[in-house]
Amino acid sequence: MFGNTFGRMFRVTTCGESYSGGFRKHLPIPPELYGGQMVIVDGVPPGLKITAEMIEEELDKRRPGLSKLSTPRKEKDKVYIFSGVMENDLTTGAPVGMIIPSSDIEDAHIQQHKDNRELVRPGQASYTYFKKYGRYYDWAGAGRASARETAARVAGGAVAKLILDTMGIDVIAYVVESHGIKAAPVTYETARANYRKNEINCPDPEKAREMIEDIMKVKAAGDSCGGVIEIIAKGVPAGIGEPVFDKLSAMIAHAIMSIGGIKGVEIGDGFAFAGMTGSQSNDTPYFDKEEGRIRFRTNRAGGILGGISNGEEIRVRAVCKPTPTILMSQETVNIATSENVRHVFASRSDPTICTRVYPVCEAMMRIVLLDAIYMSRAYRSVTSDIDPDWEDI
Repeated sequence: MFGNTFGRMFRVTTCGESYSGGFRKHLPIPPELYGGQMVIVDGVPPGLKITAEMIEEELDKRRPGLSKLSTPRKEKDKVYIFSGVMENDLTTGAPVGMIIPSSDIEDAHIQQHKDNRELVRPGQASYTYFKKYGRYYDWAGAGRASARETAARVAGGAVAKLILDTMGIDVIAYVVESHGIKAAPVTYETARANYRKNEINCPDPEKAREMIEDIMKVKAAGDSCGGVIEIIAKGVPAGIGEPVFDKLSAMIAHAIMSIGGIKGVEIGDGFAFAGMTGSQSNDTPYFDKEEGRIRFRTNRAGGILGGISNGEEIRVRAVCKPTPTILMSQETVNIATSENVRHVFASRSDPTICTRVYPVCEAMMRIVLLDAIYMSRAYRSVTSDIDPDWEDI
């Protein structure tokens, strides 16, 4: 399996599945080593304070079993740092390695998946994983395609957050739409003031109540629903990103679209541009004397022009599809017999992924921004050596 590393200079590599640890319980090893998620973070500077508690603070945002809007699966999501940190919890400059054991991998739940291993789960990756990896594919709880995989991403993003905090860069994500119920337009200040003030993390309290009531009705029917996550990155300086193939917008799209369940990404006004004229879509620049820099009167471009940041807020929206595993009878196929059948897949799934995917979006945005900043600063350091006055241009 390829594609388990993201980033060029700040690099995050993950491994781990949903229930594979359940097959190692008979070994003479500590329960923490049965299975779970692992992450290695390259590019962490020395002297940065990192503790397990700092990482767990981010992981708690996506931890299952904390709300009636999420799966009842109970995971402790306890973090063990095993490399790259020494005295006084300070990094050494070596790769930071972390383990997040899976603590809820009971045999009964594995058996549920085993009983259905020959049935294609509608809307899920079971069929495509079977076609790619054959009869040895991981059928237990979706394996590498499980939402459990995102715990490692959030841990890697937590490290990126600690570094971005020193630069004054803040990333925040929240729900702006659920099952067609839309929040009012959100400013960064509103999002920050209302961050995680309700179970769905929607900055619009009135719409949040509507969303929660609607999700509970959908859940009671055994179904699930989709929604939209909005992400803001504030404090990103102008000039970050590489032209052409590695545009900042392209890397952000790559990062967000790599999250399971995300089916679409738009930056700034996105698809609304299709109904505009050039005079309506252009963000007009002006010189802000108080800040001593060029600003833009609107931000329809979402903070990115030509694939490079322009100094305004970076705004991204991501569309989440409904959780595919639902408690309703669905048509499917038995892979072993090639028979068309109907089946109800019993599983501990979320009625919506919106309540737990927003911290994953934050993590991936932080990783891609920090990586782009590393690239930009490396380029600038060489350029300024050639032309000392370049920074003042």
